[in-house]
Amino acid sequence: MSETDTAQGVTGEDEVVDLCRELIRFDTSNYGDHSGPGERKAAEWVAEKLAEVGLEPKIYESHPGRASTVARIAGEDPSRPALLIHGHLDVVPANADDWTHHPFSGEIADGCVWGRGAVDMKDMDAMTLAVVRDRLRSGRRPPRDVVVAFLADEEAGGTYGARYLVDHHPELFEGVTEAISEVGGFSFTVNEQRRLYLIQTAEKGMHWMKLTVAGTAGHGSMIHRDNAITELSEAVARVGRHKFPVRVTKTTRAFLDELGDALGTELDPEDMEATIAKLGGIAKLIGATLSNTANPTQLNAGYKVNVIPGEATAHIDGRFLPGYEEEFLGDLDRLLGPHVRREDVHADKAVETTFDGALVEAMQAALLAEDPAAKAIPYMLSGGTDAKSFDDLGIRGFGFAPLKLPPELDFAGMFHGVDERVPVDGLQFGVRVLDRFIDAS
Repeated sequence: MSETDTAQGVTGEDEVVDLCRELIRFDTSNYGDHSGPGERKAAEWVAEKLAEVGLEPKIYESHPGRASTVARIAGEDPSRPALLIHGHLDVVPANADDWTHHPFSGEIADGCVWGRGAVDMKDMDAMTLAVVRDRLRSGRRPPRDVVVAFLADEEAGGTYGARYLVDHHPELFEGVTEAISEVGGFSFTVNEQRRLYLIQTAEKGMHWMKLTVAGTAGHGSMIHRDNAITELSEAVARVGRHKFPVRVTKTTRAFLDELGDALGTELDPEDMEATIAKLGGIAKLIGATLSNTANPTQLNAGYKVNVIPGEATAHIDGRFLPGYEEEFLGDLDRLLGPHVRREDVHADKAVETTFDGALVEAMQAALLAEDPAAKAIPYMLSGGTDAKSFDDLGIRGFGFAPLKLPPELDFAGMFHGVDERVPVDGLQFGVRVLDRFIDAS
């Protein structure tokens, strides 16, 4: 942002779209093994944007190319606990041949910014940058200290991003008690008189695991009773077809009650099919929060068609509800049987907080000021975020990346999906809400 831009009164709303487009143009694909381009260039660009308005951001590189940017904004009352606003710079990979517009072009079409990361989560990164830059250009300090963190590696569990900073640089978050980040604050339209904004107050834990079966190698033409592939395939099929029991946490109960009231109907978690059918476009996000889940994602065995291998492996993406990790692992072991060895590739806890307090009130007030039909309600995320790492520092985390969405947009399908995109006016709405939220928090 140049001095001329500042003099002409350029606002966060004015520049948020361009910031989002520029962020998308950095290919920060995370393959989980450091084979991708990394986040370093994007982290340096973010640092430059923060430095332009007088901050002193620092870049932390946990592995060559894997970088995060962190800065602290001094508030009017330094005695108050600080607020953390965090987002991740990495994205899941994308195959350009599958997309209508190139996933790293940041193209604007049909009123949306298109590209990998448009909703997960370079939109929130851009909104945060836009609000911070606008406030500092206009000399509007936040009521309390605000730490902004743009992180590496969230898409692979945060080992080289949030987890690295929490373990090696906890001083960056000194005094922080609350945080906001992704997958919350988006709208679900009931009718023109009521839009529910889902605030993430809980998220499932994870067990990404490798399964191994050892058998006896041999010739493919022989009768073979000890075939590792057969044993593993049967176990994987049992897991993949298993329906875990419904378990309703406090967060999900509150969500179902609030949504039921808005829809004028009862949502019965014991009747999952009927309940999910009433959720519309958010069914994908909510359906998996009614039970533990375990999905087979990879299989590997053998090297030649006429050779029976001595070992077969598979990978499972397991997610458990808060309070149900022990039950989940017990169920899984019974499904796998005695001949399958499982080991965690990455594991992390479930987190859950209550939907109350001044921060929640600030979210509701900021949303209502920009959308008179708004009502904030809590929900649980079926996936995971960097909030897990920050929870270890006693930081209470919420998903609050505010977006007012058109009812017809398949927002849940945008996450890790083809043709990911975010409405331009949604980005501008988010900037206004975040700005108000910071003032009220």
